[in-house]
Amino acid sequence: MALARLLPRPNTRTKPAKGPTLVRVIALANQKGGVAKTTTTLNLAVALKEKGMKVLCVDLDPQGNLTMSQGLNPDEIDRSMYDVLVHKLPIEQVIQEREIDLAVSSIDLAGAELALASMIGRERALEKALVSVRERYDYILFDTPPSLGLLTINAFVASDGVIVPVQTEYLALRGLVQLENTLAMVRENLNPNVQIMGILATMFDKRLVNSREAVDIL
Repeated sequence: MALARLLPRPNTRTKPAKGPTLVRVIALANQKGGVAKTTTTLNLAVALKEKGMKVLCVDLDPQGNLTMSQGLNPDEIDRSMYDVLVHKLPIEQVIQEREIDLAVSSIDLAGAELALASMIGRERALEKALVSVRERYDYILFDTPPSLGLLTINAFVASDGVIVPVQTEYLALRGLVQLENTLAMVRENLNPNVQIMGILATMFDKRLVNSREAVDIL
């Protein structure tokens, strides 16, 4: 799927005086690491911004690669999405305005799933945190960790759709089944509207038979 196909035209419709704006919330997800998920999130955010959209990215990956892409060191950040999800800190307090608007990650986020595990409504922590900023943006993009744990589940619950970057090799395709099974459980129990919006082939090498076959399967 070409990146351009994921980009809509700017919304020129008059927004209602009351009520939430029609923000689109999208998770970039794949439980396999090294599939260009963070790169895709950043490029999509920049492309949407260049089309006149207001975009917020949320770094949910404890590795903090998206945060680092904006010149920030996750090891030196005092307040991050960990504090938003676990301590209910207003998300506005962790948004940095750089090349993109970014709710930053930190090394503490590695402990978020354990901290959330005992909380009631833990799967909706992210959804609730976004309420105060939804009206400010046309798009909110989640860069999720390479797992299908509680952070990714939170992203699915809060999202309208999921884009799955997939490396063009056979073994990478097998993980799609597990991801779809997880999404099916989320649809059944938590968010009936979330769907896979598209599968984005990454790291394609036309010289390799495996790459060409993987694209054909996709």
